[in-house]
Amino acid sequence: MDFAFGPGDERFRDEARAWLDAHPTGRSTDPAHTAHTADVAAQRAWERELGGGGWIGLGWDRTHGTYGNRAATLTQQVVWAEEYARAGAPARLGHIGENLLAPTLLEHGDPAQRARFLPPIARGEELWCQGYSEPDAGSDLAGVRTRAVRDPGDGTYRVTGQKIWTSHAREADWCFVLARTEEGSQRHHGLSFLLVPMDQPGRIEVRPIRQLTGTAEFNEVFFDGALAHPDHLVGGPGRGWSVAMSLLAVERGVSTLVQQIGFVQELDRVIRQALETGAAREPVLCDRLIRQWAELKVMRWNALRTLGAAGNPASGGPTPTPSPPTPSAPRRSVPHDAGAPSVAKLLWGGWHRRLGELAVQVRGAAAALGPVRWTEGRPYELDAAQRLFLFSRADTIYGGSDEIQRNIIAERVLNLPKEAR
Repeated sequence: MDFAFGPGDERFRDEARAWLDAHPTGRSTDPAHTAHTADVAAQRAWERELGGGGWIGLGWDRTHGTYGNRAATLTQQVVWAEEYARAGAPARLGHIGENLLAPTLLEHGDPAQRARFLPPIARGEELWCQGYSEPDAGSDLAGVRTRAVRDPGDGTYRVTGQKIWTSHAREADWCFVLARTEEGSQRHHGLSFLLVPMDQPGRIEVRPIRQLTGTAEFNEVFFDGALAHPDHLVGGPGRGWSVAMSLLAVERGVSTLVQQIGFVQELDRVIRQALETGAAREPVLCDRLIRQWAELKVMRWNALRTLGAAGNPASGGPTPTPSPPTPSAPRRSVPHDAGAPSVAKLLWGGWHRRLGELAVQVRGAAAALGPVRWTEGRPYELDAAQRLFLFSRADTIYGGSDEIQRNIIAERVLNLPKEAR
């Protein structure tokens, strides 16, 4: 298959590159650069700058209208991701709202919800976090115990419970929360999908979780009667499970294309270091480096095969028309499409963790030393390779563990007997 880009895509590339070159806000050469190693105010300003340029929400369905973003085909979305990575632009604070909530509202939200929440996301003004996992309901999401009780008077929901591993909860303005709204309900029944404002002192508490890297990208969130407006229930009462699963399909599928652009840069850095240290001359390490490169190529082709449809379901823009064209069969006609997001998650999670291991292995004994001398004031300094190694340990767990992904593939695609629960 030839995934070459057409003339229209290259014109789009020129436009994207020119804009990024003219807006060098917050550039970073560190692959582990995140919101927690940068000035959050500066990153908020960068989100607004992206929104002002129309670069947020390139792949949104335009069936129900536009929200301040520009139209872009799937191939143009890939072009933007490539140019964003090439420019060394900062990690995004707004990706949860842009890439997860927005497609979900476009599919399941009502007109008022889309009109209220999509424009501020497109402008880079409102940031979101995801209230799914709980201490006893991580990969087994149907076990959530957070409750949302509706006031019989004004219809307001009061949310009580705990969420965990919540990315960007400290910066977020809103959280989409999966909560139990039917008393006595169990498993995936009786759940609802609520949009909850985070600025509720005394009702919402956020506690950062310190990780192996010394940073705290994840948080615990405690809800104590937090208020959610009845108009901010998405998909209808008790339909939260189907809405949540729709969102997870986006999380594990479409966004992997963008993710792979960053993987290319990380792998390039590891290969360069292997050449500089002489580690590439060691046959076993050389074989592993080649295997990582080949597997990344396969992941990219698989993602384009699965998602490069004639009319990406997540995009209301025109059908992608690269030259030669990407595969033309609609995404929903791809065999076993129900398992495609789980296959993608399995592939990239394991690949990235192995890359982290390689990043320190090519350094040899030097990988045990920090980039600067540790002091009492700065006792936990890590370089990019060390952070990659430590943080990527979580890749096969978050977003649905490998075990859960294999169960999904076995039960929903291969029709194997269900695991006893």
